Amino acid sequence: MHKLLRYLNKKQIFSCIAVIVLLFIQANGELALPDYMSKIVSEGIGQNNLDNIYKYGAIMLLISLMITACAIMVGFLAARTAAQLSRTLRIKIFSKVESFSNTEFDKFSTASLITRSTNDIQQIQMFFVMLLRMIFFAPVMGAGGIVRAITKSREMPQMTVIIIIGVITLLVMLFTLLKLTIPKFKIIQKLIDRLNLVTREQLTGLMVIRAFNTEAHERERFDDANTVLTNNNLSVFRTMALMHPIMSLIMNGVSVAVIWVGAYLISDVTDLANVMAFMQYAMHIIMSFLFISMAFMQWPRASVSTERIREIIETEIIVKDPENPVSSEDFGKTGVIEFKNVCFKYTGADEYTLENISFTAKPGETTAFIGSTGSGKSTLINLVPRFYDVSEGSITIDGIDIRNVTQKDLRNIIGYIPQKGILFTGDINSNLKYSDENAQNEDILKAAEVAQALDFIEKMPDKLNSEIAQGGSNVSGGQKQRLSIARALVKKPQIYIFDDSFSTLDFKTDAKLRKALKEYTQNATVLIVAQRINTIMNAEQIVVLDEGKVVGIGTHKQLLKECEVYRDIALSQLSKEELQ
Repeated sequence: MHKLLRYLNKKQIFSCIAVIVLLFIQANGELALPDYMSKIVSEGIGQNNLDNIYKYGAIMLLISLMITACAIMVGFLAARTAAQLSRTLRIKIFSKVESFSNTEFDKFSTASLITRSTNDIQQIQMFFVMLLRMIFFAPVMGAGGIVRAITKSREMPQMTVIIIIGVITLLVMLFTLLKLTIPKFKIIQKLIDRLNLVTREQLTGLMVIRAFNTEAHERERFDDANTVLTNNNLSVFRTMALMHPIMSLIMNGVSVAVIWVGAYLISDVTDLANVMAFMQYAMHIIMSFLFISMAFMQWPRASVSTERIREIIETEIIVKDPENPVSSEDFGKTGVIEFKNVCFKYTGADEYTLENISFTAKPGETTAFIGSTGSGKSTLINLVPRFYDVSEGSITIDGIDIRNVTQKDLRNIIGYIPQKGILFTGDINSNLKYSDENAQNEDILKAAEVAQALDFIEKMPDKLNSEIAQGGSNVSGGQKQRLSIARALVKKPQIYIFDDSFSTLDFKTDAKLRKALKEYTQNATVLIVAQRINTIMNAEQIVVLDEGKVVGIGTHKQLLKECEVYRDIALSQLSKEELQ
């Protein structure tokens, strides 16, 4: 937990110091009240002196008002500081996740990242409030109470023994509870991840679930995840529920013991005022441990959540910017891409996914990639924007290794269209401007026209201002893909990467789009991953992959004659006459 405190800024640190000072004042005020109560009994009631009763009563009233004011200010500062710490942690997590390469994303599920950004941070925030309001307050009040109790009990050591027994009993109980609950809290956070994962899958796959009539199976699957989480929560909270009755038993037992022993000592050793004061100090000591126990109820889960947050923030990024990057002015002017003996394997894998890939993609030309499923096509083009880094070899753009430039400069010259079209909540205009917020309206319309999206945009009631729902759920798959293509075209980059981006389009739209695209991207380098032969037949260069290796490079006609893998793929889709 203490490692997260470094994320507090100077203003928040000052607030923490102010809280500690206020808590010190509050604790000393609480400890002063029994002294004045004792004086009222001994000097006021005992001596039948009304003036002393009024005097000490007024002092106690002022101390009570001061304690109340301190408590209010502590509550406000603690809540504000904890909320600001949570905000900082959320920003840190989001910024860190944004810098993740695909390798880091593979380590954490989406459901887990969401849980860590919400539930885990909430646990930390709740504990931090307790930390400021109780854990700093309790030791001062407990230590002060012990000192004053010992001072009062110099003539009655029996009272000190009572306090020692009570404190030891409390410590043993707290230690035992922590030992039992911390492992279970670790399990609970993982079970929350699991529940979020199941829920997310069911919500996103609802149409498939209905289509296959598997609602009962999914309900059972959700119920299993929910039941396991519930049972673990019940187990933990049953254990933690023992704390309050045990604390009450100890507190009442100490009170009874103090009164019992004090009753024998009043006439011989001490007076009623000292016994009353000692009992108040004993209650303050027990209460301080009660406050600590309440915080410790939250601490195990907060501790687990802290480790999960640190796991994200302290994750080592594999794809990094160079210490002395090449200037953006010297990079990406023409867009010539060259793969030089590129090999790649995933972290932890024994075998290479790609081996000895070498080719050159030139501006004004289309370089297409084709191969069977799992041949490494998407992996290959994901190396260009450095979603992964090569394991061996190098990729250069205009003769500069892409690892020698910043990721921002590299991606500034790339227009990327993923296999699955992704749109953001907003409207069509905001989605098309996502790649260039300063794009002019005519550029947006031109890009939409080339992407064959203008027709359906014009038919919408609000045209470019038409709303896009979350995930683009209110447009069809083909429309979503065309808008994704248009978004990349608005950017006007030197390099375009199409990762099987035409698969959701019908043949007529595909043909029209490719024809318009050829003219629009005539000065850019175009990389296309495709499954359909007719999409890439006219490409200047086709790279054929098989099990991560290049088995053919050339034009469509050359590969039909020289590459058996390409010929088999082509003949499985089109007749010999259509291939000519």
